[in-house]
Amino acid sequence: MKTKKIKKDRVNVITLGCSKNMVDSEILMHQLKENKFDVIHDSEEDANIIIINTCGFIDRAKEESINTILQYAEEKMEGNIEKLYVTGCLSERYKSDLEREIPEVDAYFGTMELPALLEKLEADYKQDLIGERMLLTPPHYAYLKISEGCNRTCSFCAIPLMRGKHISRTIESLVAETKNLAKNGVKEIMLIAQELTYYGLDIYKKRALSELLEALNGVEGIEWIRLHYAYPSKFPTEVFDSIQALPKVCKYLDMPLQHISDNVLKNMRRQISKAETTDLIRIAREKVPGIALRTTFLVGFPGETEEDFQELLSFVKEMRFERVGVFQYSHEENTSAHEMEDDVPAEIKEERTNRLMELQREISAELNQDKIGNKMRVLIDRKESGYFVGRSEFDSPEVDNEVLIEAKKDTYLRIGDFANVSIIDSTEYDLFAELIK
Repeated sequence: MKTKKIKKDRVNVITLGCSKNMVDSEILMHQLKENKFDVIHDSEEDANIIIINTCGFIDRAKEESINTILQYAEEKMEGNIEKLYVTGCLSERYKSDLEREIPEVDAYFGTMELPALLEKLEADYKQDLIGERMLLTPPHYAYLKISEGCNRTCSFCAIPLMRGKHISRTIESLVAETKNLAKNGVKEIMLIAQELTYYGLDIYKKRALSELLEALNGVEGIEWIRLHYAYPSKFPTEVFDSIQALPKVCKYLDMPLQHISDNVLKNMRRQISKAETTDLIRIAREKVPGIALRTTFLVGFPGETEEDFQELLSFVKEMRFERVGVFQYSHEENTSAHEMEDDVPAEIKEERTNRLMELQREISAELNQDKIGNKMRVLIDRKESGYFVGRSEFDSPEVDNEVLIEAKKDTYLRIGDFANVSIIDSTEYDLFAELIK
């Protein structure tokens, strides 16, 4: 980092972790901008104030957060920056430990302490800016956080320790925010939360995700609405009816299942069985023909046997999910699973991860091969290496398949526009297409 003296305060916000953290950073940055701060994000440019928005979900994320704090603590000791602040999940969970171990940080703040952080910077928390953000995504899509916290009691998960109990936002506030996003050019919104299907239970005394989708479907300018992070237990199946009926809601659902062995599910406290999970997937595909199901699995949970893992492999082979992600179990303090012995060796966790992902690679290749000849509507995200890169309604940014359209001399596409294409080739995780003229 350069040592050039900066006359005006410039804040560099460093964001680590998931899309929910990104939204928090977007809100923070907009508040700072409206308080006349010069604000940049995750930049190599000079800045005299650093704010690190940390992740504390699993070991690798915690390690990345700690290393980033240490990096900027050293910069502060060398006089390259003036102030260093830390916020987010790691800070919420380990504040006292961090204060003791890395005292070079000027102050630590939890996940819900934005007003206190702004006050430390001598900035006002502007209530009239609620719902306004400084987007860190490309301008044509944005994440919409519909709630905070989680009331689930999964034995492996530390999110309730860091984010607290579930708190839904009102439908009115979410519609207002979405209208503002649309006014600024956003065409696709991705609904995110720790748990989507719990939405509304606290404020409306019922699951209200379908009502929210109907309201958002009416926002002019928004063309795609995508659902992320839905919990399978007690899933409100009327949501499938909404996906099928509402034209702007993508035929896509991100629903982390974590495992399928009843033994492992019970120890994970997932409140669902293999039979119930299988039935839910059947209902989803019956009610929404062609739906793309994205899920994640957790391997190496305490007590997971080779038999349990083989059951998971067989399930994935049978269900043929469109998208699969795999995480390795991380032994987290203060979770109920921490009381169990972390008895699956690291090399076995890695080996099981590779086996599951290899199976999914084969499935994805076959599913993509079947799409050759299909016509699709895609949203163009960027131009790269001689291709326009887009996504269909069945794909979320960064984690799913992409559609590549060769940027020929007579091919004119704009970033953020939709295009109709015909699929001409495929790989395991990408589709190649021609523009339909």
